[in-house]
Amino acid sequence: MLGLLRKVIGDTDARQIKKWQKTVDQINELEESMKKLSDDDLKNKTEEFKSRYEKGETLDDLLPEAFAVTREASTRVLKMRHFDVQLIGGVCLHKGDISEMKTGEGKTLMATLAVYLNTLSGKGVHVVTVNDYLAKRDSVEMGRLYEFLGLTVGLNYNGLSKDEKREAYKCDVLYSTNNELGFDYLRDNMVIYLRQKVQRKLHFAIVDEVDSILIDEARTPLIISGSAEKSTQLYTAANSFVRMLKEEEDYTYDEKTKNVQMTDDGVSKAERVFKIDNLFDQAHVQLNHHINQAVKAHVVMKRDDDYVVQDGEVSIIDQFTGRIMKGRRYSDGLHQAIEAKEGLEIKRESMTMASITFQNYFRMYEKLAGMTGTAKTEEEEFRNIYNMNVYSIPTNEPIARDDRPDLIYKTMDAKFKAIVEKIKELYDNGQPVLVGTVSVDTSELIAGMLKRKGVRHNVLNAKNHAREAEIIENAGQQKAVTIATNMAGRGTDIKLGAGVKELGGLYVLGTERHESRRIDNQLRGRSGRQGDPGKSQFYLSLEDVLMRRFGSENMANMMDKLGLEEDQPIESKLVSRAVEQAQKRVEGNNFDARKQLLQYDDVMREQRDIIYEQRNEVLDSDNLKPIVEKMIESTIERNVQLYTPADEVPEDWNLQGIVDYINATVLNEKEIEVKDLNGLDPEEMTELITERAMEEYQAKEEEFTPERMREFEKVVLLRTVDSKWTSHIDQMDQLRQGIHLRAYGQNDPLREYKFEGFEMFEAMVAAIEENVTRYVMNAQIEGNLERKPVAEGKPVHRSPGNQQTKERKKVPFQKAETVGRNDPCPCGSGKKYKNCHGQAAGE
Repeated sequence: MLGLLRKVIGDTDARQIKKWQKTVDQINELEESMKKLSDDDLKNKTEEFKSRYEKGETLDDLLPEAFAVTREASTRVLKMRHFDVQLIGGVCLHKGDISEMKTGEGKTLMATLAVYLNTLSGKGVHVVTVNDYLAKRDSVEMGRLYEFLGLTVGLNYNGLSKDEKREAYKCDVLYSTNNELGFDYLRDNMVIYLRQKVQRKLHFAIVDEVDSILIDEARTPLIISGSAEKSTQLYTAANSFVRMLKEEEDYTYDEKTKNVQMTDDGVSKAERVFKIDNLFDQAHVQLNHHINQAVKAHVVMKRDDDYVVQDGEVSIIDQFTGRIMKGRRYSDGLHQAIEAKEGLEIKRESMTMASITFQNYFRMYEKLAGMTGTAKTEEEEFRNIYNMNVYSIPTNEPIARDDRPDLIYKTMDAKFKAIVEKIKELYDNGQPVLVGTVSVDTSELIAGMLKRKGVRHNVLNAKNHAREAEIIENAGQQKAVTIATNMAGRGTDIKLGAGVKELGGLYVLGTERHESRRIDNQLRGRSGRQGDPGKSQFYLSLEDVLMRRFGSENMANMMDKLGLEEDQPIESKLVSRAVEQAQKRVEGNNFDARKQLLQYDDVMREQRDIIYEQRNEVLDSDNLKPIVEKMIESTIERNVQLYTPADEVPEDWNLQGIVDYINATVLNEKEIEVKDLNGLDPEEMTELITERAMEEYQAKEEEFTPERMREFEKVVLLRTVDSKWTSHIDQMDQLRQGIHLRAYGQNDPLREYKFEGFEMFEAMVAAIEENVTRYVMNAQIEGNLERKPVAEGKPVHRSPGNQQTKERKKVPFQKAETVGRNDPCPCGSGKKYKNCHGQAAGE
């Protein structure tokens, strides 16, 4: 058995799975005793396990019994009994690793084992899916099992109110998309009352299609933004100019790196058209940026490949899934440049208010696990970034799919003709075929050719993902021809119809190799589930993007020497290996890009953690007076030091500067004079000014009452921190955009980013302290006790299936449960609650 395992999944995995098999044997020994339990006895096991956990037993101790209970409950409720390989996968998930299980092996059911076990701690488990459809489907289907065992199940999706979200997060098991979890986290750190938060502490997450979420989407940060007031006129002007440019003469384009560069002639042409002397002058930075983005929009970004135009809007196509990424926009003005190119309404750029990458969000969970059909090729990345190992779980039945070597043609025309002929042959025989394409363009080209041949088919691409589940469900029926971009239908099984096994099962036909081997493996994996027969083959041409980028010249010479005609393919494992090597190089480049993104985002993560932690302290605290006093003292000390440099003699110190600043910012005019500071050292000056500031602070508190002063301090702190932090994020974003230019000066861009980012953060903290000091010491408390958000933000980077939604308007005043009708109104008016906000509440 172990020898066979090693052949199938490798030595390391085989050794680990042999260890886990002992646990599976324990679970199997308990099966008969579980069968004897009544339904009520089985349900009562949950409370028994929770009690034992509270008394000191660990989840590892409870695992065999908890898994046995889950399997028995599933057999009764779902009519599905976990296979032994699913038990192994469940142990792997509980250990915080990734279970790689082939398509159709039952990952959804496998997850129930680790989910149930980990709910026993009472801290909640999140099951993360790639879209709302899967989250809803699994919460309903698997929810029956959890509810039978006495657990609560929640579904989190866009459009729920804060109260509904809060209730969902309280559940033992929560189903949600990765986007919604990330945005809820960001929104929770923008609330103005602690009670408005929806998430509790992040405990354990099981990520379905873990490679899609933590690898493919890792380069795209989640962003909540507010509108920035910038003119759209420059986009139109830059777009008109770029339409005049000619390749090679005015710009060069490198297809391999997708880098487009203006030539000297192109720069001169821009200077003539825009009537300026020097395009690279500091005064023309914005114009230069707009021209570069316009060139990129026209040359690099291809319609129906990188984006589609629907309903007067530019919608991005996910290059990995082929789906539309609804509501997401390219950053740095590129989206506006594409809108100008397509003659659409140009929407204003937005200002980032909060952002986080999936890498950093999911690393906040105490424990993280994942499952997918394809993760082994990215094992190094999972281990390095998420501290998760990938284990290939054996299949329940041996894989019977026949994976044929690639066929390679000289030209695209010859390739597509061969593809259509093959599809027609399979269609006539009745064998279902799934045709995998890389772009919308390709899917529509093949669809058109099939239509002319009279072959009935379904197209599933970014323009038609609404019927996804229905199309995929029928893709295994006789005579079914399904054309799909990349990972369409991921998470749903293609079940074979009557008589299809006898015809050879599902035939998977790839029209091009993807730059990631994993995506190709996912396509192959749609066929041959649970021991079903099937076949897969890729059709390539020397004109394919991947072949053009990596050494198709050698192959073209070889084909010429062999004297092959255009419609004669080469079928060779040698060719397949060469393509795989090219894919490995691209994967390596992509890994480096994601790693670099994480290194840059780690700088922001450290700053974000500090700000969010301090913001939570502000929300949670009933008395911010010590914090405010420290800020006042810090502001005074910093400015005394500014005017009394250590490298100057006391006679040269600018004491008038100190007096002017302190009287304008901290104290009332003429409270401190130069004569008060004469003869003192900086420490004594700080002490004297701080003493007088605290006297005035105390007097202000007595004038306004301590209760009103505490709420006023909270209002000022929240407003100031949010305003400065939002501005800081935007500045850090701008710094990030241009930092790579430092490499030309022999400086490490990342090191420079860390250094300058730290300096900017220090400056922001100083600005927060100064603003809080100024407001607290000088403002009059009248109608300014309302907590208000700095700006209304909305998510801008979203995946398919999630529509944008505006945050509900935040109510500045909410009644606390403890306010009695005759108590003073918390708004600070001085009136009784029943005569103030209590009237509105009673209406």
